[in-house]
Formats: sequence, C-alpha cells, structure tokens
Amino acid sequence: MQVVPHIVIIGCGIIGAAIAYELSTIANVRVTVLDRQPPAQAATGAALGVLMGVISQKVKGRAWQLRQTSLQRYATLIPQLEAETGLQIPHNPQGVVMLCFDGAEREKWQRLIDTRHQQGWELQWWEAEQVGDRCPQIQPTGLAGAIYSPADRQIDPTALTLALVAAAQRRGVRFRFDVEVQSLVAGEQGCEGIETSAGAIAADWVVIAAGLGSTAMTQVSPRPVTVQPVLGQAVRLRLDRPLGLPEFQPVITGHDIHIVPLGNAEYWIGATVEFPVGQQPVTADPDRLDQVMQGATALCPALAQAELIDQWSGLRPRPVDRPAPVIELLPGYPNVLLATGHYRNGVLLAPATAIAIREFIAKS
Repeated sequence: MQVVPHIVIIGCGIIGAAIAYELSTIANVRVTVLDRQPPAQAATGAALGVLMGVISQKVKGRAWQLRQTSLQRYATLIPQLEAETGLQIPHNPQGVVMLCFDGAEREKWQRLIDTRHQQGWELQWWEAEQVGDRCPQIQPTGLAGAIYSPADRQIDPTALTLALVAAAQRRGVRFRFDVEVQSLVAGEQGCEGIETSAGAIAADWVVIAAGLGSTAMTQVSPRPVTVQPVLGQAVRLRLDRPLGLPEFQPVITGHDIHIVPLGNAEYWIGATVEFPVGQQPVTADPDRLDQVMQGATALCPALAQAELIDQWSGLRPRPVDRPAPVIELLPGYPNVLLATGHYRNGVLLAPATAIAIREFIAKS
C-alpha cells in the first residue's frame, strides 16, 4: 500500500491559506491546516492589501524575485479562484500612485523606471501638473511629482483568504479552526508530529505559517526565530462621491500613508507603524491614528468631509535581526519549513511564499 505523506500547516492567515492551496496541486499528499480561530483573523484581517511590488526599490536578489513571482501569479490566481469557488474577490487593478516630495529623488526614481523597463515592467514618472490632472483630489503642498505603477494593485485580504480556503477544501485539504498547537514533537529524523489541544497529530512535513505564534513554535530549534509584533492602524471612511475622477481610482500613497479606494465612495486610510517599547506589549495609540488622518487630509483635503464608518488595528510579524520574510527550513529539523515574518508584505508575498514551499516539498 502506498504511504501518502501528511503535511500539516500551522496557521491560516493569508500565508497558510495560500500554501494550502498550492500544496493541493501536488498529487498523493494529504494536507491539514490547523488554527485556533477562523481564517484571516490576525495580521491578515488588519491588512490593507496594497501590493507594492514593481514600485518597490527592491531591484534584484531574493527580495525582487519574490515580488515578481507574486505579481505574476496574482494575474492568474484571482480569476482562477473566482472560477473555482464562485466567490468574488474585490480587487483594484488600477495601479498605485506614489507621491514624491523631494525633487532630488527624481534621479533615483528614473533609475528604477529604467531598471523595471529592462525587467519587463512599466513605471511612469508624472510631473506635479500631471498628478493634478489625473488625480485632482490630491492637493498637497511641495509635491515634486509622482511614480505611477500600473502593474501594482490592491486586493481584499480577507476575501482572498476565504477564497483560498474554499478552493483548497474543494481539492481535499482539511481545515480545523478549533485546534491550538502546543509544540512540535521531536524524533530521530526531525519532527514526528505536533502536540495540540486535540491530541497528538502525526506529520511527515510541518509548515509553520503562524505569524507571531511562530516564535513559540521554533523554540525547539537550536536557532529559533524571534518575531516581533509591530502594530498598524487604519480607518474606513465614506464620502458623498468618489474622490477625483470616478473612472480612475488608483491607490495613492504619500508620506507612508495609503489612500485605498474600495468602491461606492468608500476608502481605507492607513496605516501606522508602531513598535513595542522594551518588553511592554504594543497597543494602539489614538494619537498616532490622528496623525495619520491629519496626514491623509493634507494629501487629500476632501477627506476632511468623510464619515468614519470603521477603524481597527492589527499586529504584523516582523523578524528580529534578520530580513523579512523567513522562508526556510527550521534549523535542526529537515522536515519543518518556516513561512513567517512577512511584516508589511504578507499579502504581496503570499503567492511567492506558497510556490516556494510547494516546490521545496515536491522536490524532496
């Protein structure tokens, strides 16, 4: 009788769900996803879903390859998931406009434009007057120009995660959202399984995609991974009419503040980046959120007339003393893969992370 390898994924945010979906394409494997709560509840549920890949200054090496792989995969992934599940995944394909306030940076951006052209991607430099013509809602002082990336986009992270879960379930992946993982079970050949609140579960492979929970899971390793919580805040606003030109509603970002169109004259505004101080847990600071709103209104004065309909905060997992994300074997465990610590780029890098994990397991 053929033995079917059992792959257990710990965590069902956007990363865990994407990995489950990609692994479901491998023949003759059994995949189980464990989480103590429903999908997309932690960092994923508080993400804005802005994909800044082409417009990123990451131009080579692993950082760029992950971004490029994800953007290429997203072009097929969204229609594929919608066709498989019948679910709608709200997304905005109209690009990202990044405002520039320092004229001396024009040369830096031109180098990026040239590099992306050589790599097969489009970026455009807009003079301040062009920004005013194409995005008349933007009226900041001191604007030098903007970079427009038509290939970058925005996706609803929760809707995407739920679609990934639904599609993976249709392909035979098992999800359990009432199980708390307690520890890995070490054996002579690596990890034999995991201890959970529902008892021991045997596993041939374990994928740790638990975000902030990854720190505790890796303590069995001689070189554990420490993931730091970084808090972000955002608000949802409603106006009487869409900002700017109704037919052109890109994501606009400036001074690290995102203005994200959601349709129906609604917008997400965010997000802050708040680090913990010492050993104290990081908590939402209303003053920081007020500063974000003031900054957004300075970029787009019409936002001052908006109605606040929601606000939230969430913790992003940022690796300590190493680059994000962590996609590798857990030291000392040849059958435990880490897919964690994506910081502010979890939604952007989820497809590339899932492909990397699938390829590693498929080749082993």
